[in-house]
Amino acid sequence: MEITEVQIYPVADRMLKAYVAITFDDCFVVRDMKVIQGRKGIFVAMPSRRQADGSYRDIAHPLDTQTRNRIQEQVLRVYRDKMHIRSEDAAKG
Repeated sequence: MEITEVQIYPVADRMLKAYVAITFDDCFVVRDMKVIQGRKGIFVAMPSRRQADGSYRDIAHPLDTQTRNRIQEQVLRVYRDKMHIRSEDAAKG
């Protein structure tokens, strides 16, 4: 399965940097992913829903680390290009 499109929707927020929609194989879209600035750097969060107990549960997510890493790398590359951010700067926040 290939990522064929990444759309970045920047947000003016301290921690939430952007919403993301990715398309797989030109036929399946996952929306409401997020680019978040965490304490240890920037990362991609999968779409999630708040549960009755206040916790969050992913609606869609990769089943293995390799796929998660591939998605994160590609999304962050497009995000940095769109926002004109170097990799070193993005890691710092």
